[in-house]
Amino acid sequence: MLGYVLTRFMYPHLLSLERYLAIMLALCTAMVAFPAVAREGLPAKFMVDGTTLIYDTDNLLSVGKGDSSNDGGGEIGDEDIQAFQNILESNPAITRVQLNSGGGSVYAGSAIAELVEARALDTWVVGECVSACVDVFLAGQKRQMTLGSRIGFHQRDWSPKAVQSYYRLWRKDENWATPFEFGTWIYRDTQAEVFRHLKYMMRHGVDPVFAIETLKTAPEEVWYPTRLRLMAAGVLREKP
Repeated sequence: MLGYVLTRFMYPHLLSLERYLAIMLALCTAMVAFPAVAREGLPAKFMVDGTTLIYDTDNLLSVGKGDSSNDGGGEIGDEDIQAFQNILESNPAITRVQLNSGGGSVYAGSAIAELVEARALDTWVVGECVSACVDVFLAGQKRQMTLGSRIGFHQRDWSPKAVQSYYRLWRKDENWATPFEFGTWIYRDTQAEVFRHLKYMMRHGVDPVFAIETLKTAPEEVWYPTRLRLMAAGVLREKP
């Protein structure tokens, strides 16, 4: 009531008591109508905002996390797969995934894409979506991005250290007597992987010529097509 008294004192010609109470009731109702963003208990890359699951690997989202080393740093990581699934199961009302990521694990991107596709979710880029993030984005039904956002493509890469670790781990099981036999396997496996990825893109409505063009950019660079090009190629779409 203090607010009403002050208002009447300062502007006596403006508000009746009934009018003042009606305005206050409307303001309170509006504040209640917008649900709080849910962060508590979630890994730092995740946040739930109403029916939207925000997955942002570039800007760790959760407040008061302190050391974020257990959250896989600033990229898509294998540890995100189970977290993503748990959040979807705990929030069945989620209909859209908001993305901002520079990429990361190819395996994790593919696994998360399967979760998105299985639930027929929409995808939305706010910021940028590059490399493995694109696989998640393409799994969406409606696929959109905000003005100023970007979607980027480049060749996949396998670091020398990771190649060495893989060889040492699997050489006995795979009967690779020498690194040269392993090199032959890499050559064949790479061709099969490229084929699977191109097939995945085309299965999700991406123009075949555009899909092939995404292979032109070296791993250390990123190709960001224009919005019009993304729409024409079927990367962005309003309908499934």
